[in-house]
Amino acid sequence: MMAAIKENARSSLIVAGRVMNEAISFLVFIILDILDFILCYTYKVIDFIIEAEWKPCYCSSIKEAITSSGSILVSERGESKIVCLTSSSKLHLEEISDTLYTRPSLMAEVSKLTVNELKRRKFDNAGVIQQSCERLKNGSVRSTFTVNSTIVEMLQGKMGGQKSHDVTPRWSDCDCNTCNSWSSSCKDSLFVRVDGAKANFEEDVIFIHGFISSSAFWTETLFPNFSKAAKSKYRLFAVDLLGFGRSPKPSDSLYTIREHLEMIEKSVLEAHKVKSFHIVAHSLGCILALALAVKYPGSVKSLTLIAPPYFPTPKGEQATQHMMRRIAPRRVWPPIAFGASIACWYEHISRSVCLVICKNHRLWDFLTKLVTRNRIKTYLIEGFCCHTHNAAWHTLHNIICGTAGKIEGYLDMVRNKLKCEVTVFHGEDDELIPVECSYNVQSRIPRAHVKVVQKEDHITIVVGRQKSFARELEQIWNNSTCSK
Repeated sequence: MMAAIKENARSSLIVAGRVMNEAISFLVFIILDILDFILCYTYKVIDFIIEAEWKPCYCSSIKEAITSSGSILVSERGESKIVCLTSSSKLHLEEISDTLYTRPSLMAEVSKLTVNELKRRKFDNAGVIQQSCERLKNGSVRSTFTVNSTIVEMLQGKMGGQKSHDVTPRWSDCDCNTCNSWSSSCKDSLFVRVDGAKANFEEDVIFIHGFISSSAFWTETLFPNFSKAAKSKYRLFAVDLLGFGRSPKPSDSLYTIREHLEMIEKSVLEAHKVKSFHIVAHSLGCILALALAVKYPGSVKSLTLIAPPYFPTPKGEQATQHMMRRIAPRRVWPPIAFGASIACWYEHISRSVCLVICKNHRLWDFLTKLVTRNRIKTYLIEGFCCHTHNAAWHTLHNIICGTAGKIEGYLDMVRNKLKCEVTVFHGEDDELIPVECSYNVQSRIPRAHVKVVQKEDHITIVVGRQKSFARELEQIWNNSTCSK
């Protein structure tokens, strides 16, 4: 009897907590919607005063046909691409996520009349592009385009020929040597930390970090804890992804999956003549790892995914929008979900966060060391702070949200085309990427081995248990070698 009463009381408290979370979240995010709307115009004015030009943003649900960089937005059947010109005068479709410019909010509803007016606007330049738009059920826009060869000349005239990446940091970005050293270097490649065997190595391992992190996530945890035998056998590569850590942070990049993959290929595979490799990836890095494995199916010896963000899309829903709602649910609790919602839904508020945190990362690093009296290493803080808003914003949307419709295809390719061992690790207490995501991966790749680590979360799945995790990785690599 008492047990039943306690259970009923517990259930009531849970329901009450959910209702309170919903109510508070509703109010908080209405305020944030309004604040982001105000900040949009505030930043336009500041950008114009400091940089002498209006910087485009994604506040409008329908982007202008030609952006300030000379690119053209094409949105069709729920997929968005940017048409741009390559150095060889060939058109290239750069895939972007529709979540960049379609994020329903209170202010979006209030400004419906303005949006409808923009919707009627047509772009007509010498009959090059013909556009027809119709409102979809979910509020996005479907467009069909006819593009002929004369668009190349138009883009050449608009762009003035092929430009190299813009290396000038924006006023709201940090310009210290750590963040901007790449701009004065002739090398246009990622920062890569190489460890392990220097010569006579037998195999290579590529480590790919997650969102707003860096190679230090691996080099400060796992690398010191690999055994001497492993370090004499394996050559270890940990990269800072494009836009993060000490890697290039071009202000005009869209940070698409193509750009991220090409930089990994150029900086690791080509630069170090890597022919076959093991992959270890965390969170967002799992998406890049899957794409890399699919591109080089015969080269991957083992695939280790840590907290992969895979949410199957329900029938009838748009994959990108479903993914955005799952990883950024617009809730104030838990705190990690609130942080993800700020980063994903609010372009200008998240820029303000970067202005305070990233531009002043040296101050935060100093204060952390002062408060802790150097009792802890600050590599996690360094990784969190050393990026730009442009890099974080576009990577979050174009990689996590933008590839939501492709992940199932990647997983099917790994299942059918790759023969390597697939291992998935997940923290039981992960509040950002739930454990169900790893089991979702296993449902697509039945041979994948899922290991759920109790009492660990999104970060402590590695940090804090690095010694045991290093042993587990070595065992995976050894088993993979023996099986071949």
